[in-house]
Amino acid sequence: MDWRSARFDWNRARAFLVTAEEGSFSAAGRALGMAQPTVGRQVAALEQELDLVLFERVGHGLTLTETGRDLVEHARAMGEAARRLSLSAAGQSLSLDGIVVISASQVTAIYTLPPIIADMRLKHPGIEIEIVATNEASDLTRREADIAIRSFRPTQPDLFARKVKDGCARLYASPEYLAKLGNPTSAEQLSRGQFLGFDRKDTMLQGLNALGLSLTAENFPVITGNQLVQWELTKRGVGIAVMTEEVGDSEPLVRRALPDFPPFPLATWLTTHRELSTSRRMRVVFDLLLEGLRPAEPAAPV
Repeated sequence: MDWRSARFDWNRARAFLVTAEEGSFSAAGRALGMAQPTVGRQVAALEQELDLVLFERVGHGLTLTETGRDLVEHARAMGEAARRLSLSAAGQSLSLDGIVVISASQVTAIYTLPPIIADMRLKHPGIEIEIVATNEASDLTRREADIAIRSFRPTQPDLFARKVKDGCARLYASPEYLAKLGNPTSAEQLSRGQFLGFDRKDTMLQGLNALGLSLTAENFPVITGNQLVQWELTKRGVGIAVMTEEVGDSEPLVRRALPDFPPFPLATWLTTHRELSTSRRMRVVFDLLLEGLRPAEPAAPV
């Protein structure tokens, strides 16, 4: 290979790639954690190095030139190679000290993780934990998290996943709210209630109807994508919500809305980078999460 032919700086190529993906220097600056003018200068320097024009201004944004479109795929391949190099290097680390970012749903983060993290910190005080509480699936391939607790198995071949357990979710409401509905004993009676939805899509409505209810959009007068807000509204008698069985059954302010109503299957998966499976720190955190999330073994008969 003629190394003298590679005449550009990788940092400038990275600035070009992120700008192309984000659509503006300001957005690229936020993604890279640097000032907008710095990104602009790096892209301009790359254009000067290559003697090419990579972007054209369109309104307040940027669009790739034909040459820029040709080169961005090469830059993307370079970025992927750099990411893999970083992951591989991190995977060889034998030190336990350092940060591990864990992504989990809001309910898991507040009701399930605290005792696990407390135990982890006692056993390994050198491991620092950052928790990303989100109902969106964090992109592990882009390093938004190191380990994710998910309800589905990943499809990306470069991710490693382990199924933790099978669980379920059910419908819950406060006793006072159910009393207003006449303490329903059938799906038909429960269908007269008000349900707390996550969004304006029909996914939840269709799923509940497939299990025997007869709901319309009018049954969802309150919408919030935040599970904790939704759960608090449920406890205060605003309506009926879906919650994991372990959280719902342990909450004294609510009860199952219709005990015989079919549960919603809900698996728990632990997912991490395949390259990081050899990292001692990641392995320790992964194993402690696996142990803490698994259901307790039934007590042996006396």
